[in-house]
Amino acid sequence: MKIVSRGQIGKLFPKRKDWCHKGDFGNLFVIGGSKKYSGSPGLTALAAYRTCSDLVIIAAPERAANIASSFSPDIIAYPLEGDFLRTKHVKELLEAASHSDAVVIGGGIGRDKETLRAVVEFLGKVHAPCVIDADAIHALEGNLSIIKNNWIITPHSKEFKILTRDEPEPNIESRLRLVKYFSTRFRTTILLKGYFDVISDGEEIFVNKTGDPCMTKGGTGDVLAGICGALLARGAKPIDAACAAAYINGMAGKLAAKDYGEGTLASDILEFIPKVIG
Repeated sequence: MKIVSRGQIGKLFPKRKDWCHKGDFGNLFVIGGSKKYSGSPGLTALAAYRTCSDLVIIAAPERAANIASSFSPDIIAYPLEGDFLRTKHVKELLEAASHSDAVVIGGGIGRDKETLRAVVEFLGKVHAPCVIDADAIHALEGNLSIIKNNWIITPHSKEFKILTRDEPEPNIESRLRLVKYFSTRFRTTILLKGYFDVISDGEEIFVNKTGDPCMTKGGTGDVLAGICGALLARGAKPIDAACAAAYINGMAGKLAAKDYGEGTLASDILEFIPKVIG
């Protein structure tokens, strides 16, 4: 077991060359949102921009796409017909993903049966590195054969149980054992969120100790997913991206909590991401 350190962050952010241009630092595709949950993809996109991404495109059901666009003029949102992600959308999602360096999927999509079928169909065919978050993790239940080694799966304890049928106890030993076992079995990278985050690709295993108890608000996981996605899109290996994202998200949350305390929101964390990256 290793502890995630500040040094692991710096190597992912080398000094930019003077003649760099848009696209050198990653294009990210975010699939998320629904009629009920409209804020998730916007938080993910803004977190990715604050991390390093040059271009972030959101695909979301129409209401969620329109609301995400209102968050910032930086956001590009492509509206999908209807209130929820459907199998009829998969073809256009795969086309968009083919022009992106990485994908984040799951935040706010809901658990409608057709939505989860659409997720499975998309993930079974997509080739880009992916962050599998939130409700997309539920789509993997019974479909473990589609898991790829260029993914990062980001469950909390209950989502981890959905994925594995084993619920981690609130102690580090249980989490280390389970994350190492299942990341090896699935041949992918798992970032188990918690008071201490546990990250493994089946070979190495890390513990991230940054964070703050005030980071319980809805949306903090969406921010983490955006940071993960940005680093994947930049070309980082999944294990490196997951470790760095956990550190950055936790430290930014800690800084936000110093200012906002119990009132800390996920959106407050965004402003501190660049400060952590330095």
